[in-house]
Amino acid sequence: MNNEAKIEGKGVNPHAGGVVFRVWAPHAQRVSIIGSFNDWSSDRHPMQAEENGNWYADVAEAQIGDQYKYLLTTAQGELKRNDPYAREVTNSTGNTIVHDPHFDWTGDDWHPAPWNELVIYELHTGTFNDEENAAKPGGFASVTTRLDHLKKLGINAIQIMPVAEFATDRSWGYNPAHIFAVESAYGGPVELKRFIKRAHEYGIAVILDVVYNHFGPGDLDLWQFDGWSEDNRGGIYFYNDDRANTPWGDTRPDYGRGEVRQFIIDNVTMWLEEYHVDGIRVDGTIYIRATHGPGSADLADGWRLLQEINTLVAQKFPGRITIAEDLQNNAWLTKDVGAGGAGFSAQWDSNFVHPIRQAVITPQDEQRSLAAIRDALCYRYNDDAFERVIYSESHDEVASGKARVPQEVNPQDPKGWYAQKRSTLAAAMVFTAPGIPMLFQGQEFLEGGWFRDTIPVDWDQRDEFHGIVRLYRDLIRLRLNHDGLTRGLCGQFTQVYHLHDERKVIAFHRWDKGGPADDVVVVANFFHEPQEGYVIGFPAAGTWKLRFNSDWQGYSEAFGGHPSADVVTEPGPYDGLPFHATCSIGPYSVLIFSQ
Repeated sequence: MNNEAKIEGKGVNPHAGGVVFRVWAPHAQRVSIIGSFNDWSSDRHPMQAEENGNWYADVAEAQIGDQYKYLLTTAQGELKRNDPYAREVTNSTGNTIVHDPHFDWTGDDWHPAPWNELVIYELHTGTFNDEENAAKPGGFASVTTRLDHLKKLGINAIQIMPVAEFATDRSWGYNPAHIFAVESAYGGPVELKRFIKRAHEYGIAVILDVVYNHFGPGDLDLWQFDGWSEDNRGGIYFYNDDRANTPWGDTRPDYGRGEVRQFIIDNVTMWLEEYHVDGIRVDGTIYIRATHGPGSADLADGWRLLQEINTLVAQKFPGRITIAEDLQNNAWLTKDVGAGGAGFSAQWDSNFVHPIRQAVITPQDEQRSLAAIRDALCYRYNDDAFERVIYSESHDEVASGKARVPQEVNPQDPKGWYAQKRSTLAAAMVFTAPGIPMLFQGQEFLEGGWFRDTIPVDWDQRDEFHGIVRLYRDLIRLRLNHDGLTRGLCGQFTQVYHLHDERKVIAFHRWDKGGPADDVVVVANFFHEPQEGYVIGFPAAGTWKLRFNSDWQGYSEAFGGHPSADVVTEPGPYDGLPFHATCSIGPYSVLIFSQ
């Protein structure tokens, strides 16, 4: 193949006459390819130096499935390196595999729900359905067998914790060794594609968690990749000064170097284009956009990278969602790029999860802050209720010194009445508040303890707490307006109009356009005793049907089944609204009304 006919692109490109290889190694003196196709010989396939520090070779003997590495001759000696663009590796310390890029996506023309109608389920591939509890973690195939459960629950989006190849077989995934390769212990790239295609057949979007605030730190071939570094730091892929510092080591990518920024952009493109993922969640953006994390100066290179990622997605993949995990309540993350923002679709909202969790895990009722709950319900970024992801449990909120909500409520009895009542109270807030709601794996059947990458979800609890599963299913059904009676729960507007801090009752109105089948009134009792004959305001006259009562005994035999019912309003102002009605509500319970 002559120079005029060179195939573009980094990494490998199989073609009819062999395989093209290209790697960026600007400080190497010589590069050759060693692999199963040349008996790992160092002199049979030398690479040609190109401009901009790239090296190129077209190898007729190579084919899909072959294993290989790059052999770099440097001032520091010979270095064997895996391909930075490897789509597949034998394992994190093994060899790169010439990956077959072809996959049958026939029929995969499905599109996810609008962002205001998403319900996200966060899961960890290795523990979500590790059915045999063996030494090997669960994989994409085992997750696939639980799609029916998620579909029946009402989930329409899965957010998968990172699956880029990491050191060892068990990990949270936030230590990527090879960001283009799919974790081999989970099944590798083909199994991930099969899983995504199958999820789409179920009407479930797939959002992938990605890590660009650091690489590694373990099993990291990118470290001093071509031998060069300054101050004994990471070399060409990393900052070589104090900007390299992160909580995970001195492994922050050099966002100011065009080749590194393109490396990350290419990775985003791969997930969206080659794997058909429906969005990405970018981990720890505070360590991309700030020099040293919270409270430190802006890192202009990092802001530029985030803007480029979101511009790419908006222009090339319209409708795909991008989510920032920043947790600093910075509205500029979800502001449009054209206005100077980073351009994310939404961000995880610490202004919701922290006060809601605190409200339900606090032992004493009198110490619960309804004002904090009100503020959590009403908070928004850039005047858009759906620029935030809201939750009471996530992988971070149930680990590292914290536990699942039922466990936090009552460590001695995480399956008892208090744990059931107050954890479902938190869940009801998630599904009735404005924002994109999210669950964490097993939350729907009271998974206890705390999250570890070695302990599988206890699926036996699904049968034990089938009523709680139904409670979550009913909440999701109302949230998504499946019966055409609660459209307001997908709407932009919220008014918290009743707050009784002594009796711990809060009521709020949700609506989209307003009117029958749209207006929704939510009443929540954060007190251990029922509220009888309780008067609250209503926005319209007539009968308000009780659509949900979290104290129903069908959800749990432990619940009291408090006799809440439909209400008929009377004229006369109350709570600043033109009508009012009397209701009764059980302890630690939520009522949802609509017309």
